[in-house]
Amino acid sequence: MRSPKDFFGPLAVGAPAPVREVPARPSRMIHFFDPSNEKMAAKVPAMVGTVDVLLGNLEDAVKADRKEAARQGLVDIAKSTDFGESTQLWTRVNSLDSPWVLDDLVTLVTEIGDRLDVIMVPKVQGPEDIHYVDRLLAQLEARAGLTRPILVHAILETARGVANVEAIAGASPRMQGISLGPADLAADRRMKTTRVGGGHPGYLVRQDPVDGDVEGARATYQQDLWHYTIARMVDACAMHGIFPYYGPFGDIKDVVACEDQFRNAFLLGCVGTWSLHPVQIEIAKRVFSPSAEDVAHARRVKEAMGDGTGAVMLDGKMEDDASLKQCLVILELADRLSASDPELATLYAVDSPAASGEGEAS
Repeated sequence: MRSPKDFFGPLAVGAPAPVREVPARPSRMIHFFDPSNEKMAAKVPAMVGTVDVLLGNLEDAVKADRKEAARQGLVDIAKSTDFGESTQLWTRVNSLDSPWVLDDLVTLVTEIGDRLDVIMVPKVQGPEDIHYVDRLLAQLEARAGLTRPILVHAILETARGVANVEAIAGASPRMQGISLGPADLAADRRMKTTRVGGGHPGYLVRQDPVDGDVEGARATYQQDLWHYTIARMVDACAMHGIFPYYGPFGDIKDVVACEDQFRNAFLLGCVGTWSLHPVQIEIAKRVFSPSAEDVAHARRVKEAMGDGTGAVMLDGKMEDDASLKQCLVILELADRLSASDPELATLYAVDSPAASGEGEAS
């Protein structure tokens, strides 16, 4: 058991001091690209400023004989691209039991560590995995002379990882957030679904029989396979001051269900999601940005509550200090997104028609 004060010191001589608070930068969509795919890599510079996070994927979807090409491709992209302030550069390295991960970390940290914001670690089983990466990154940062630490993002892809999610979330001051990895998690749990995220028509509840007629027509209601895991992940992240994310939604064509799943995650507390195809970028941007109506209502509650104590009636509904806390969450997010998104800044403006309840977030 490490003493809490040990988290304030670097894990290697010459490494940068750990962060005391995770930067709350917009990350509504983490857009994946394969750095070994020249056609895909060529599009990266044009995407800067249009997405919150660009992630060079080195793990799944990159064939074994393309791993080194993907790693070098990411290095080349990072060195030749100006990501500015509005787009972060992340990477997903190979799993910790793979033959490629050590070279991934050594190469990326020493060659482009000053440009890399977050390293996503797949298939995290417990805090020991984060401790290993934490120490290694500190050593490499010291070697590279970096002045800021690279943050770490874990993916929940195993039953053991879910069971240890609270310990994972608090394993290091580097922890930036956690994502749901539904496909690998489904396999590890021996779930009987072959879908990548989303629901399943067989996972449902059925209306009770009408007048005892079990053969009669009865409505069914599809349930969310991932509700428990996402809710537990959100709680773990909130407890440790880091950020939860929905993961991939594999059915690219089903944009309606994709938006539904993203919105469920947003309402539960997730700050963003993965996008696997450009069509999902706009969905994520729309869903993980609060609507103009919600922002306008939150402002009205804040103004009506005065010092934040007591209770008031607003549009026939009671608003109290708990309501104000909920509204402050919306306003803080709106302010953060407005700072880097001019369209949202206009949409959320106090004197705009949208802020009066006449528009919708886009």
